[in-house]
Amino acid sequence: MINPEKRKKQLAAFDQLLTIMDELREKCPWDKKQTIESLRHLTIEETFELSDAIMDNDLDEISKELGDILLHIVFYARIGDEKNAFDIAKVIEQLNNKLIRRHPHIYGDTAVDNEEEVKQNWEKIKLKEKGNTSVLGGVPKSLPALIKAMRIQEKARGVGFDWEEKHQVWEKVEEELAEFRENFDASGELPVNKEEATKEFGDLMFSLINYSRFIGVNPEEALEKTNRKFIYRFQYLENAAKSSGKTLSEMSLEEMDAYWEAAKSKE
Repeated sequence: MINPEKRKKQLAAFDQLLTIMDELREKCPWDKKQTIESLRHLTIEETFELSDAIMDNDLDEISKELGDILLHIVFYARIGDEKNAFDIAKVIEQLNNKLIRRHPHIYGDTAVDNEEEVKQNWEKIKLKEKGNTSVLGGVPKSLPALIKAMRIQEKARGVGFDWEEKHQVWEKVEEELAEFRENFDASGELPVNKEEATKEFGDLMFSLINYSRFIGVNPEEALEKTNRKFIYRFQYLENAAKSSGKTLSEMSLEEMDAYWEAAKSKE
Protein backbone atom coordinates (compact mmCIF):
# COMPACT_ATOMS: atom_id res chain seq x y z
CA MET A 1 0.00 0.00 0.00
CA ILE A 2 1.34 3.43 -0.93
CA ASN A 3 2.33 5.72 1.94
CA PRO A 4 1.49 9.26 0.71
CA GLU A 5 4.03 11.00 2.97
CA LYS A 6 6.79 8.57 2.04
CA ARG A 7 6.00 8.96 -1.67
CA LYS A 8 6.08 12.75 -1.31
CA LYS A 9 9.53 12.54 0.29
CA GLN A 10 10.79 10.21 -2.45
CA LEU A 11 9.59 12.51 -5.23
CA ALA A 12 11.13 15.54 -3.50
CA ALA A 13 14.49 13.76 -3.24
CA PHE A 14 14.40 12.83 -6.93
CA ASP A 15 13.44 16.39 -7.86
CA GLN A 16 16.43 17.71 -5.91
CA LEU A 17 18.73 15.25 -7.71
CA LEU A 18 17.51 16.53 -11.08
CA THR A 19 18.14 20.11 -9.95
CA ILE A 20 21.64 19.27 -8.73
CA MET A 21 22.40 17.53 -12.02
CA ASP A 22 21.27 20.60 -13.97
CA GLU A 23 23.49 22.84 -11.84
CA LEU A 24 26.53 20.57 -12.11
CA ARG A 25 26.14 20.28 -15.87
CA GLU A 26 26.02 24.06 -16.19
CA LYS A 27 28.68 25.07 -13.64
CA CYS A 28 31.15 22.22 -12.94
CA PRO A 29 34.09 21.95 -15.41
CA TRP A 30 34.29 18.16 -15.06
CA ASP A 31 30.56 17.52 -15.35
CA LYS A 32 30.27 19.90 -18.32
CA LYS A 33 32.96 17.95 -20.17
CA GLN A 34 31.40 14.50 -19.85
CA THR A 35 29.76 12.64 -22.75
CA ILE A 36 27.77 9.43 -22.98
CA GLU A 37 30.94 7.72 -24.20
CA SER A 38 33.17 9.10 -21.43
CA LEU A 39 30.75 7.93 -18.73
CA ARG A 40 30.53 4.36 -20.04
CA HIS A 41 33.56 2.88 -18.27
CA LEU A 42 32.64 4.69 -15.06
CA THR A 43 29.15 3.18 -15.19
CA ILE A 44 30.65 -0.29 -15.60
CA GLU A 45 32.91 0.34 -12.60
CA GLU A 46 29.97 1.50 -10.47
CA THR A 47 28.01 -1.61 -11.45
CA PHE A 48 30.83 -3.87 -10.26
CA GLU A 49 31.06 -1.89 -7.01
CA LEU A 50 27.35 -2.53 -6.47
CA SER A 51 27.96 -6.21 -7.20
CA ASP A 52 30.70 -6.28 -4.53
CA ALA A 53 28.37 -4.69 -1.99
CA ILE A 54 25.67 -7.24 -2.79
CA MET A 55 28.11 -10.13 -2.39
CA ASP A 56 29.20 -8.65 0.96
CA ASN A 57 25.53 -8.32 1.97
CA ASP A 58 26.39 -4.75 3.06
CA LEU A 59 23.04 -2.96 2.90
CA ASP A 60 24.51 0.46 3.72
CA GLU A 61 27.02 0.12 0.90
CA ILE A 62 24.33 -1.19 -1.47
CA SER A 63 22.34 1.98 -0.78
CA LYS A 64 25.36 4.17 -1.59
CA GLU A 65 26.22 2.28 -4.77
CA LEU A 66 22.61 2.41 -5.97
CA GLY A 67 22.86 6.19 -5.55
CA ASP A 68 25.96 6.27 -7.74
CA ILE A 69 24.20 4.28 -10.46
CA LEU A 70 21.13 6.52 -10.20
CA LEU A 71 23.42 9.51 -10.71
CA HIS A 72 24.70 7.94 -13.92
CA ILE A 73 21.16 7.33 -15.18
CA VAL A 74 20.22 10.95 -14.53
CA PHE A 75 23.51 12.08 -16.11
CA TYR A 76 22.88 10.12 -19.31
CA ALA A 77 19.33 11.47 -19.46
CA ARG A 78 20.54 15.05 -19.05
CA ILE A 79 22.99 14.60 -21.95
CA GLY A 80 20.23 12.99 -24.00
CA ASP A 81 18.03 16.01 -23.31
CA GLU A 82 20.77 18.34 -24.53
CA LYS A 83 20.84 16.38 -27.79
CA ASN A 84 17.04 16.55 -28.05
CA ALA A 85 17.06 12.74 -28.10
CA PHE A 86 15.47 11.81 -24.75
CA ASP A 87 15.09 13.10 -21.21
CA ILE A 88 14.52 11.43 -17.86
CA ALA A 89 10.74 11.57 -18.33
CA LYS A 90 11.00 9.61 -21.58
CA VAL A 91 13.35 7.09 -19.97
CA ILE A 92 10.90 6.46 -17.14
CA GLU A 93 7.81 6.45 -19.37
CA GLN A 94 9.41 3.85 -21.66
CA LEU A 95 10.23 1.73 -18.63
CA ASN A 96 6.71 2.07 -17.21
CA ASN A 97 5.13 1.05 -20.52
CA LYS A 98 7.47 -1.91 -20.86
CA LEU A 99 6.68 -3.18 -17.37
CA ILE A 100 2.94 -2.92 -18.05
CA ARG A 101 3.27 -4.74 -21.40
CA ARG A 102 5.41 -7.51 -19.96
CA HIS A 103 3.11 -8.15 -17.00
CA PRO A 104 -0.16 -9.02 -18.75
CA HIS A 105 -1.11 -11.18 -15.77
CA ILE A 106 -1.24 -7.96 -13.70
CA TYR A 107 -2.34 -5.34 -16.24
CA GLY A 108 -4.23 -7.59 -18.65
CA ASP A 109 -6.31 -10.75 -18.71
CA THR A 110 -3.49 -13.31 -19.04
CA ALA A 111 -3.61 -16.08 -16.44
CA VAL A 112 -0.45 -17.61 -14.97
CA ASP A 113 -0.01 -20.32 -12.37
CA ASN A 114 3.62 -19.87 -11.37
CA GLU A 115 6.88 -17.92 -11.73
CA GLU A 116 8.03 -20.03 -14.68
CA GLU A 117 5.01 -19.03 -16.76
CA VAL A 118 5.69 -15.37 -15.94
CA LYS A 119 9.25 -15.71 -17.26
CA GLN A 120 8.09 -17.50 -20.39
CA ASN A 121 5.56 -14.74 -21.12
CA TRP A 122 8.25 -12.11 -20.54
CA GLU A 123 10.59 -13.69 -23.09
CA LYS A 124 7.83 -14.13 -25.68
CA ILE A 125 6.71 -10.52 -25.36
CA LYS A 126 10.31 -9.28 -25.42
CA LEU A 127 10.97 -11.25 -28.59
CA LYS A 128 8.02 -9.60 -30.34
CA GLU A 129 8.99 -6.12 -29.12
CA LYS A 130 12.57 -6.24 -30.30
CA GLY A 131 11.78 -7.90 -33.60
CA ASN A 132 14.50 -10.49 -33.08
CA THR A 133 14.48 -13.46 -35.42
CA SER A 134 16.13 -15.53 -32.69
CA VAL A 135 15.22 -16.06 -29.06
CA LEU A 136 18.92 -15.57 -28.30
CA GLY A 137 19.13 -12.29 -30.18
CA GLY A 138 18.56 -10.30 -26.99
CA VAL A 139 21.63 -11.68 -25.18
CA PRO A 140 24.25 -8.88 -25.11
CA LYS A 141 27.39 -9.83 -27.04
CA SER A 142 29.69 -8.24 -24.47
CA LEU A 143 28.36 -10.18 -21.46
CA PRO A 144 31.04 -12.15 -19.57
CA ALA A 145 31.07 -15.68 -20.97
CA LEU A 146 29.83 -17.40 -17.80
CA ILE A 147 26.84 -15.08 -17.42
CA LYS A 148 26.18 -15.24 -21.16
CA ALA A 149 26.04 -19.06 -21.04
CA MET A 150 23.52 -18.88 -18.20
CA ARG A 151 21.33 -16.34 -20.03
CA ILE A 152 21.46 -18.37 -23.26
CA GLN A 153 20.27 -21.44 -21.39
CA GLU A 154 17.54 -19.51 -19.57
CA LYS A 155 16.21 -18.05 -22.81
CA ALA A 156 16.24 -21.46 -24.50
CA ARG A 157 14.32 -22.85 -21.55
CA GLY A 158 11.79 -20.03 -21.94
CA VAL A 159 10.61 -21.55 -25.24
CA GLY A 160 10.69 -25.14 -23.99
CA PHE A 161 14.16 -26.18 -25.15
CA ASP A 162 15.48 -27.87 -22.03
CA TRP A 163 16.12 -31.19 -20.37
CA GLU A 164 13.21 -32.87 -18.62
CA GLU A 165 15.02 -34.51 -15.72
CA LYS A 166 17.94 -33.50 -13.50
CA HIS A 167 19.76 -36.79 -14.04
CA GLN A 168 19.82 -36.16 -17.80
CA VAL A 169 21.68 -32.89 -17.27
CA TRP A 170 24.21 -34.53 -14.96
CA GLU A 171 24.75 -37.36 -17.42
CA LYS A 172 25.69 -34.70 -19.99
CA VAL A 173 28.24 -33.28 -17.54
CA GLU A 174 29.76 -36.72 -17.04
CA GLU A 175 29.82 -37.28 -20.79
CA GLU A 176 31.70 -34.02 -21.41
CA LEU A 177 34.08 -34.70 -18.54
CA ALA A 178 34.85 -38.19 -19.85
CA GLU A 179 35.54 -36.79 -23.33
CA PHE A 180 37.86 -34.15 -21.92
CA ARG A 181 39.71 -36.66 -19.72
CA GLU A 182 40.06 -39.14 -22.57
CA ASN A 183 41.54 -36.61 -24.99
CA PHE A 184 43.49 -34.34 -22.66
CA ASP A 185 44.76 -36.46 -19.79
CA ALA A 186 47.32 -34.30 -17.97
CA SER A 187 49.31 -37.39 -16.98
CA GLY A 188 49.95 -38.31 -20.61
CA GLU A 189 53.21 -37.56 -22.38
CA LEU A 190 51.75 -36.32 -25.67
CA PRO A 191 51.44 -32.53 -26.10
CA VAL A 192 47.95 -31.12 -25.64
CA ASN A 193 46.22 -29.63 -28.66
CA LYS A 194 45.24 -26.35 -27.00
CA GLU A 195 42.67 -25.42 -29.64
CA GLU A 196 40.80 -28.71 -29.27
CA ALA A 197 41.24 -28.67 -25.49
CA THR A 198 39.72 -25.18 -25.35
CA LYS A 199 36.68 -26.34 -27.31
CA GLU A 200 36.16 -29.43 -25.16
CA PHE A 201 36.71 -27.52 -21.92
CA GLY A 202 34.15 -24.98 -23.08
CA ASP A 203 31.65 -27.80 -23.63
CA LEU A 204 32.36 -29.10 -20.12
CA MET A 205 31.88 -25.67 -18.53
CA PHE A 206 28.68 -25.07 -20.50
CA SER A 207 27.23 -28.36 -19.25
CA LEU A 208 28.20 -27.56 -15.64
CA ILE A 209 26.59 -24.13 -15.88
CA ASN A 210 23.49 -25.79 -17.30
CA TYR A 211 23.35 -28.21 -14.37
CA SER A 212 23.77 -25.43 -11.84
CA ARG A 213 20.89 -23.56 -13.48
CA PHE A 214 18.77 -26.70 -13.45
CA ILE A 215 19.19 -27.16 -9.69
CA GLY A 216 18.72 -23.45 -8.91
CA VAL A 217 22.34 -22.48 -8.23
CA ASN A 218 23.63 -19.25 -9.79
CA PRO A 219 27.05 -20.24 -11.23
CA GLU A 220 28.36 -16.66 -11.24
CA GLU A 221 27.54 -16.25 -7.56
CA ALA A 222 28.94 -19.69 -6.72
CA LEU A 223 32.25 -18.99 -8.48
CA GLU A 224 32.59 -15.54 -6.90
CA LYS A 225 32.07 -17.04 -3.44
CA THR A 226 34.84 -19.53 -4.17
CA ASN A 227 37.08 -16.69 -5.41
CA ARG A 228 36.52 -14.81 -2.17
CA LYS A 229 37.14 -17.95 -0.12
CA PHE A 230 40.45 -18.56 -1.90
CA ILE A 231 41.51 -14.89 -1.46
CA TYR A 232 40.77 -15.06 2.28
CA ARG A 233 42.75 -18.27 2.74
CA PHE A 234 45.68 -17.10 0.63
CA GLN A 235 45.91 -13.75 2.44
CA TYR A 236 45.76 -15.61 5.75
CA LEU A 237 48.68 -17.68 4.48
CA GLU A 238 50.61 -14.54 3.47
CA ASN A 239 50.06 -12.92 6.89
CA ALA A 240 51.03 -16.10 8.70
CA ALA A 241 54.26 -16.32 6.68
CA LYS A 242 55.04 -12.68 7.45
CA SER A 243 54.43 -13.24 11.17
CA SER A 244 56.87 -16.15 11.16
CA GLY A 245 59.52 -14.01 9.48
CA LYS A 246 59.36 -15.84 6.16
CA THR A 247 58.20 -15.20 2.62
CA LEU A 248 55.93 -17.69 0.88
CA SER A 249 58.79 -18.78 -1.35
CA GLU A 250 60.79 -19.72 1.76
CA MET A 251 58.06 -21.94 3.17
CA SER A 252 57.65 -25.62 2.42
CA LEU A 253 54.44 -26.97 0.94
CA GLU A 254 53.79 -28.71 4.25
CA GLU A 255 54.02 -25.42 6.15
CA MET A 256 51.75 -23.64 3.67
CA ASP A 257 49.24 -26.47 3.82
CA ALA A 258 49.13 -26.26 7.62
CA TYR A 259 48.34 -22.54 7.49
CA TRP A 260 45.81 -23.17 4.72
CA GLU A 261 43.97 -25.67 6.90
CA ALA A 262 44.09 -23.20 9.77
CA ALA A 263 42.46 -20.58 7.56
CA LYS A 264 39.71 -23.07 6.64
CA SER A 265 38.99 -23.74 10.30
CA LYS A 266 38.41 -20.01 10.93
CA GLU A 267 35.82 -19.52 8.17
